[in-house]
Amino acid sequence: MDNTETIIQVEKLSKRFGKKTALDRVSLDICRGRIVGLLGSNGAGKSTLLRHMIGLYLPDIGQCNTFGCNAGELSPEELGRIGYVHQEGELLPWMKVEQLIRYVSTYYPNWNHELEERYIKNFKVPVSSRVVTLSPGERQKLAILLAIGFDPELLILDEPASALDPIARANFLDLLLELIQDENRTIVISSHILSDVEKVIDHVVIMEEGGILLDCGFDDLCEKYSKVKLNAMSDKLPSKLPFENIIECHRTDGQAILIVSDCSNEELKEKAQQLDCWIEIETLPLEELYKIVVNQHMSAVGA
Repeated sequence: MDNTETIIQVEKLSKRFGKKTALDRVSLDICRGRIVGLLGSNGAGKSTLLRHMIGLYLPDIGQCNTFGCNAGELSPEELGRIGYVHQEGELLPWMKVEQLIRYVSTYYPNWNHELEERYIKNFKVPVSSRVVTLSPGERQKLAILLAIGFDPELLILDEPASALDPIARANFLDLLLELIQDENRTIVISSHILSDVEKVIDHVVIMEEGGILLDCGFDDLCEKYSKVKLNAMSDKLPSKLPFENIIECHRTDGQAILIVSDCSNEELKEKAQQLDCWIEIETLPLEELYKIVVNQHMSAVGA
């Protein structure tokens, strides 16, 4: 796998809707084989950015290339390499589910019937029901099937699990883990359910107010911040703890819980030994990492 090949290239892209700036000079490269988590609050610009990647929106300024082509000029063949699930997706309401699956599958010679059968069984897709009668969760299950059934090379998922129940979400994560075994496939997933996202992604992009705050490997982000628990073995902890880059600190005389950045485990253990402390070092979950990045940005902006 050539994991340096750029599948999506966004360069200084800006987009406005009336007086609102949805994207502000966004630049981003997504390489083949990556599983990218696109994170941000409502209105951060995630959905707008994803829609530029497949040409649904055109930039006011800048450009967005997908498969080396201007995304607004993607050919039917290139669009046929992309699976897309979005929150407001409309499905033909008068069709039965099975009819809609067959209708969509006729456009793809490589439709994966074995995957379709397993998916319908595992997700309990009501194939005999009409689309108009489906619940939001059932509609989302169907939309996911239609997006993955032809084994797309690029899979773009915009809040794909927001309407799924816990069991369906767990099945969906298992499905993603299966899909990413294909090292040629690239997945971009936007979701507010960070505890789910962190199980599958290898790259993180955090957006806020139409811009990108962070663009890095997930492992790199996890290594940057640590949660440290200290317990004094004999005497009290000193009033000033000898740790650099302390982001948060909650303490008593004999105990302290810190969030620190850019400090190796070896450095932390050495300092704890100097303090005659018992130390426990934990990796932070994605939800806490996200909060730290956003809070640091807000603090910098307010400074």
